[in-house]
Amino acid sequence: MQPVLKRWRAALVAGVLLTSGAVSAPAYAATACEVGYTTSDWSTGFTATVTIHNLGDPLSSWNLGWTFPDSGQRVTQGWSAAVTQTGSQVSAVNAGWNGSVPAGGSVSFGFNGSHTGRNPAPTSFTLNGTTCAGDVPAAALVATPSSVSVPEAGSSAFTLKLTAAPEAGVPVSLVRSGDADVSVSPTSATLTASNWNTGVPVTVSAAADADTTGGSATITASATGYPSLAVPVTEIDDDVPSSDNAYTARFLEQYRKIKNSGYFSPQGVPYHSIETLIVEAPDHGHETTSEAFSFWLWLEAQYGRVTQDWSPFNRAWTAMEQYIIPSHADQPTAGVNGTPQYAAEYNRPDQYPSQLQPSVPVGQDPLRSELQSAYGTGDIYGMHWLLDVDNTYGFGRCGDGTTKPAYINTFQRGPQESVWETVPQPSCDTFKHGGPNGFLDISIKDSGTPAKQWKYTNAPDADARAVQAAYWALTWAKEQGKLTDVSSTITKAGKMGDYLRYAMFDKYFKKIGNCVGASACPAGTGKDSAHYLLSWYYAWGGATDPAAGWSWRIGSSHAHFGYQNPFAAWALTNTPELSAGMKSSTASADWTKSMARQLEFYTWLQSSEGGIAGGATNSWDGAYAQPPSGTPSFYGMPYVENPVYADPGSNTWFGMQVWSMQRIAELYHQTGNAQAKALLDKWVPWALANTTIGTGATFSIPSTLAWSGAPATWNPSSPAANSGLHVTVTERGNDVGVAAAYARTLMWYAAKSGNSAAKTGAKGLIDALNANADSKGVSVTETRADFNRFDDTYNASTGQGLYLPPGWSGTMPNGDAIRPGSTFLGIRSFYRNDPDWAKVQTYLNGGAAPTFNYHRFWAQADVAMAYADYGRLFPNG
Repeated sequence: MQPVLKRWRAALVAGVLLTSGAVSAPAYAATACEVGYTTSDWSTGFTATVTIHNLGDPLSSWNLGWTFPDSGQRVTQGWSAAVTQTGSQVSAVNAGWNGSVPAGGSVSFGFNGSHTGRNPAPTSFTLNGTTCAGDVPAAALVATPSSVSVPEAGSSAFTLKLTAAPEAGVPVSLVRSGDADVSVSPTSATLTASNWNTGVPVTVSAAADADTTGGSATITASATGYPSLAVPVTEIDDDVPSSDNAYTARFLEQYRKIKNSGYFSPQGVPYHSIETLIVEAPDHGHETTSEAFSFWLWLEAQYGRVTQDWSPFNRAWTAMEQYIIPSHADQPTAGVNGTPQYAAEYNRPDQYPSQLQPSVPVGQDPLRSELQSAYGTGDIYGMHWLLDVDNTYGFGRCGDGTTKPAYINTFQRGPQESVWETVPQPSCDTFKHGGPNGFLDISIKDSGTPAKQWKYTNAPDADARAVQAAYWALTWAKEQGKLTDVSSTITKAGKMGDYLRYAMFDKYFKKIGNCVGASACPAGTGKDSAHYLLSWYYAWGGATDPAAGWSWRIGSSHAHFGYQNPFAAWALTNTPELSAGMKSSTASADWTKSMARQLEFYTWLQSSEGGIAGGATNSWDGAYAQPPSGTPSFYGMPYVENPVYADPGSNTWFGMQVWSMQRIAELYHQTGNAQAKALLDKWVPWALANTTIGTGATFSIPSTLAWSGAPATWNPSSPAANSGLHVTVTERGNDVGVAAAYARTLMWYAAKSGNSAAKTGAKGLIDALNANADSKGVSVTETRADFNRFDDTYNASTGQGLYLPPGWSGTMPNGDAIRPGSTFLGIRSFYRNDPDWAKVQTYLNGGAAPTFNYHRFWAQADVAMAYADYGRLFPNG
């Protein structure tokens, strides 16, 4: 594995403004147009934003065409339009939901592309056969945030800016199109050499009305010599459909808070939390995860059900494609055949780096050729799990230092590596930061010269949740007679499910079951390396240099019950619109088998009390070691109490129970599946027995779990009762996100079974959540005793603390030194400037543990959806 990539750079390339008068064409009404075209470039690729401003008659559909000036310019991936290329000719056709553009209105789409060193802008465009022509400005209008949500009878704001200083004042007009209840103020502004960067505030308001559907509008900013800027506006309706109740009104209020309280970046990316000083899976609050994107999609599906406005759902999927699904330029060699090299996983970070062992046999990847043939590309269509949204670390895109959001990674070194022991690193490692070989040789030892490379890790539960959200969007849009509003997005969800099958395979595609000995365990062929569960991750990577000619893909040997989603498996194989999105010939068969296998997995792991135990692995100790004698197994995969990570144990958090069982409850509700019902019939009484709901804002639910014993070895024809597997609730708490997911599990179960205790428990929990509402959502005070680990140094006896190999040293982009003796805080000195840092420092100095009221995106979305679910499932209260 070897070569080098020229350093990526990001630059704003001149926009293109093209105009024409009205010209008639046989197939279209009178057409006149203005097209804005801007790109952000790097060495071999670019991202383009295209805005069509309709100066002619209203459009019911549109087809924008242009010719690339350079033969090396290629479109690799588009969003909000079907963008295709033949030779140098490019065509962009509207999606199902954005074909209508009123006179004076605008519509935008984007695409990623590649180039060979030159990326000149097109010199002309055609709209539905009519030529638009014009000149090239030097800057562009931008809005921060890029879209706004406005509560009915309320207002929101954005800031209008330029990307570069103008030579003279630039008068800008602001025109609203779409929902007449929406208005904009001011309707004109001037950007000058003194305010182009700070911008001009613009207020968007929505009048109250009596309907129960959400409205959408567009604020178009226009200036002579600049591409028009379209700012999407979502009106959040405050009227509840007659079929729902006060809980739906709570949903709309919570949705309004989420959209207007700082949960999103200026680019429109959801943060992990509003607060920046938070350390859990993400090590900074203004990072984000694929989990957050999947909850955002689910939230917007619920909003579409309530308001019949599907544009926010479609925009959320578009943002996911743009920011957290790597573009072709982000995975430039993904289509090159290659085989991963084996490296053992170790239990502690101080056992790393792990030596690559090319002599260990690796199995055949059964999906690569099938997917590449089906989609005509080697690119993986899946989310990377972690983004530095504000580029806080300063890696930027492939070392450019500036682009945001930026792909990063943290966990790399075995189950003991907690977040406090991670070293953040760029997903595209060009050796600009870190040590001489970037960050690669902290975790992997290569007998040759380490290669500059890109690499991404997918969290399968998030992609499966995105499919789950798409199913509900499809179901509710069809009920409303609005299938066409979401159809193109649903097709993409099917495509995501197709690629998600990489989570079904052993890490190195070795045969499943009794796989002992890295060299002795046989390499898999065909599908015999598939466990058909949703494992902890799948990953892919390759050389940054397109001429290098190597890439790799891996699955994961470890399966946790909490990541399973048999509902998504069912939806992908039983919903024609989702099934049609999976172009691979074996996808439906794989997901059918996966659904059955996942339900068996839950049944195997259900304890005597009802809680679900951890999982199984095909690679004991991460190195295909021999498990202890007597270890029970599932299809030959030994039982693991806490799969994947141990600090804290991965199945000690009650949140895993409710996240996963909510999917089981939805499956039971929609299908009546007997296995799902049996699981819930046992799980729900156990959970309720450990729950207390007081008056007002007080409630107590399980928080921390302890496990003893083990399941019996799985016998599919005669499952054991697991009388020797036990769970104990050791701590209780009032986590708002967990409570919401728990309530949703209870209500979906109650709605199907008629269980009154489950319904009462669900209502009690969401009423208590509502009593904990604040101006930004719902929150309770949390004490963070674990923040004493900010300044932990490595302790060889316990293995805790930040470990760096002896003699290794490097630097973070801000100059923080990384070397043996460094601490979590030492390589993240920016935390000292956080507005909340003082109370952490007081704690480190010997004071009391600090307290916070956090607003995590996923938790707030789950609270909102708990309200919406209850309003829909129990309209009579």
